[in-house]
Amino acid sequence: MSDDVRYILVHGSCHGAWCWRDVLPWLENAVAIDLPSHGADTTPIPEVTLDLYIDAVVDEINKHPEPVVLVGHSAAGVTIASVAERVPERISRLIYLCAYAPKNGDALHVMRKRAKRQLVLPAVVRSEDGLSYTVDAAKALGIFYHDCAADVVEYALAHLGEQPILPQETPVKLGANYESVSRSYILGEDDHTIPPEEQENMIADWPTEDVHRLNCGHSPFFSQAKALACLIGDIVGK
Repeated sequence: MSDDVRYILVHGSCHGAWCWRDVLPWLENAVAIDLPSHGADTTPIPEVTLDLYIDAVVDEINKHPEPVVLVGHSAAGVTIASVAERVPERISRLIYLCAYAPKNGDALHVMRKRAKRQLVLPAVVRSEDGLSYTVDAAKALGIFYHDCAADVVEYALAHLGEQPILPQETPVKLGANYESVSRSYILGEDDHTIPPEEQENMIADWPTEDVHRLNCGHSPFFSQAKALACLIGDIVGK
């Protein structure tokens, strides 16, 4: 795979850098990061904003001199789009993986409500203070990991964490900077989190050559790690 770009892998809701564990061995020049309050990051949830997410990704970008490809899974589609608006000159491509692909003014929680099928909502457990939510572990298997091996599911369930709500209630501001950045979409054809038809709706006006499909659920970084890494490399190398 190409060695002249740096891949930065950005996780979605309730996840962390840990979810890219099986992809990293197959994708050269890739790094996975924890967003604030996720994984090993200890930022208090009340302090977490969408801007703080953006700052974290930009800080990682600034560590690398080479062009950057941002791969955003699920909710991270909102984050990588916002990063592209801030530092378009540093990004060679955005890759949305089973992700929310926002337009200007969208907030993730509004985008989710547009779907006719609400697959995640029954599993969401809101915190008492209303600042975050978790996913009921008993339901997470069917939503996130239905096509993953049993040992992977055990690993993932042990690592799922809290998701700050404020970043997902914040509308994005996207303009000419964002539009100037190349972007691709990898659609999960058997996604039990973001309905495949909703993914299709979000990218209905994208060029067909920028849309790729995998016969996978919401977590191909576990269920098809090598195939996913190869597809990412192929997209960037085309």
